[in-house]
Amino acid sequence: MTDRKAQLATNLARVERRITQACAAAGREREEVTLVVVTKTYPASDVRLLAELGVREVAENRDQDAAPKAAECAELDLKWHFVGQLQTNKARSVVRYADFVHSVDRLRLVDALSNAAVRVGREVGCLVQVALDAPSGSVGGRGGAAPDDVAAVADAIAAAPGLRLAGLMTVAPLAGAYAGKPRAAFDRLMEIASSLREAHPAATMVSAGMSSDLEDAVAAGATHVRVGTAVLGVRPALG
Repeated sequence: MTDRKAQLATNLARVERRITQACAAAGREREEVTLVVVTKTYPASDVRLLAELGVREVAENRDQDAAPKAAECAELDLKWHFVGQLQTNKARSVVRYADFVHSVDRLRLVDALSNAAVRVGREVGCLVQVALDAPSGSVGGRGGAAPDDVAAVADAIAAAPGLRLAGLMTVAPLAGAYAGKPRAAFDRLMEIASSLREAHPAATMVSAGMSSDLEDAVAAGATHVRVGTAVLGVRPALG
């Protein structure tokens, strides 16, 4: 085993223990939570090592990095998640490799993703990104629809050809009432998710929690946690 593979294996085991312990503390089964490893800024060689170590779900946040990496790893049995803010002009590229887009936050993006998915003959799972610090009618500073706008975006996804409404995603806010309170933020997301499922019962994914706050997310009821640094290490600076 190479030094890098051994490092990743050690880090994965540590994260797995954290998730398992968080599930036990919350009275949940470990199988209820899916680990999505965020591989942004890291090379395709790390994705291959992760796949050898049993990882099946990976995420990226920039199309210019994700598209070539996904192409290089196309033969691997992986699901690709796009988790970053997404410009409409990148939709055509993203739908070619992404199984899930976590960051859908406006109607124009829904239209762009739908048109692109139909064009390439794929169905893409979409999550509405919720910005818990955004006022109605606006998009959060880190992306995301305001809570009052979630239903409209979700309805549009559900009605759009080539798309499937999968659920909700959030990032713990840096400002506003939930700043520094990830558990409260994730509890609020679960309230919104419960309301969403009344209209869309199949929208069961709740993507929340990262390296620093995955325990809070699991305790609140998240189904997917997005972990990068705790698995891959401190990220190199973006060029």
